[in-house]
Amino acid sequence: MLRMRARGIQDISLLRALERAPRALFMPQRYSDIALRDLVLPIGCGQTAPPPSIVAATIQALGVSRSHSVLEIGAGTGYATALLAQLGREVLSLERCQSLAREASVRLEAFGVTNAQVVWADALAAEAGLGTFDRILVHALIDASPQDMVSLLNPGGALVAIVTDDADNEQRIVRIAPDAAGGAGLSEHGPARAYRPLVAGLTRGI
Repeated sequence: MLRMRARGIQDISLLRALERAPRALFMPQRYSDIALRDLVLPIGCGQTAPPPSIVAATIQALGVSRSHSVLEIGAGTGYATALLAQLGREVLSLERCQSLAREASVRLEAFGVTNAQVVWADALAAEAGLGTFDRILVHALIDASPQDMVSLLNPGGALVAIVTDDADNEQRIVRIAPDAAGGAGLSEHGPARAYRPLVAGLTRGI
């Protein structure tokens, strides 16, 4: 975990979760020899898994505690889901690619996760029936003011996602924590890379 500390991960609970859930357990078998490196890896269905240091940075920015319900948009391989499940009370993870959703569910069950569920669903179409959450983590590029997603937050809640600056097109981790007066409460939490825009629709994958 020294590498994670060197990259700015200081949350002790998160560091312990990272130790308990090696990334290799959640990556396709063909990448088992390089899964622990801080690399972007293809995971099928036209999607990629971001480097583990950036996954950890987004979760650290989210600030999850044991009392929190968490909505995750983009389950991918289930790696971040396994980390969130160790930190929060319950996790609902939406994945638009059916094959990825199925594989993530199998990995999480094998890992012994009981407080997280991966659902094959289009997050952009499912928002109205999801309920509300204390924390939302979006593994994608979004608009800087995602009002529909912010409306899913409980009072005192927070959302973390990736945005780009039109000027330089660099990706950044942002935390949106609306205040009682309706302000955005936006803060930046470091660079990101290799994230793709959030898109609508379902796919079955291959």
